[in-house]
Amino acid sequence: MGGESTTRTAPRDGGASRGPAGSRTGQRLSGLAVALGLVLFLGGFAWGAVVYRPYTVPTSSMAPTIGAGARVLAERIDGDDIRRGDVVVFTDKAWVTNAPVVKRVVATGGDKVAVTDGKLTVNGKKIDEPYLAEDDLSQLQNFPTVSVPEGRLFLLGDERSGSLDSSAHLTDAASGTVARSAVSARVDAVVWPMSGMLERPTGFEQLGALSAQGPLRTVVALIVVGGVLVLAGGAYGPVEKRLAGRSRARTEPAGAR
Repeated sequence: MGGESTTRTAPRDGGASRGPAGSRTGQRLSGLAVALGLVLFLGGFAWGAVVYRPYTVPTSSMAPTIGAGARVLAERIDGDDIRRGDVVVFTDKAWVTNAPVVKRVVATGGDKVAVTDGKLTVNGKKIDEPYLAEDDLSQLQNFPTVSVPEGRLFLLGDERSGSLDSSAHLTDAASGTVARSAVSARVDAVVWPMSGMLERPTGFEQLGALSAQGPLRTVVALIVVGGVLVLAGGAYGPVEKRLAGRSRARTEPAGAR
């Protein structure tokens, strides 16, 4: 008897999914994934660049919330949007010439702020400040009640024992207050070293609504999802070729007996 060759072939109904039509569908889907991913990825970066601005905090005046040399992302906002408890970026020549300053807003126009026995009080209410270091809770020097004029802010550093903040400018003409219009941004997160979003200043809720957090989480989600789609869509071609190669190997002649 002559030698016979046997060929292993896939069932006809199963081959259609790996045929040209299936391949074309996969290519279209992978192309769509890459296109959508690029839109989300680049759109997220563009949105972030418009809404946020990076800053470097050179001193430890906001420690432990923000350490010396930390990089932060601050949302560009109008001074009218500032609420008590916000960590803001502002410029004031009476404080520092030609350099932004980062401090926490503890009182706004119309408020009465004071420190008694190392405890911050606003409008007669003691403010719980869990973001302060334990040894800073009683080191802020007492100062008499300050009435904050309308349109102005009273700001303190989180490192109360060494921060050159409103309490250090009480003898200035503005009694340590800063104009709302001097604020250019509100800090949302510490990105280096990566500490994440700032904690909500819940101690100020008894005095009114807190600021809503910026869209940073949404921006990051768009960038991450976009990157995953680009990588997944781009990987389709090599993966499909490898699978096709394995399929062809299974259908080659098994040889003569």
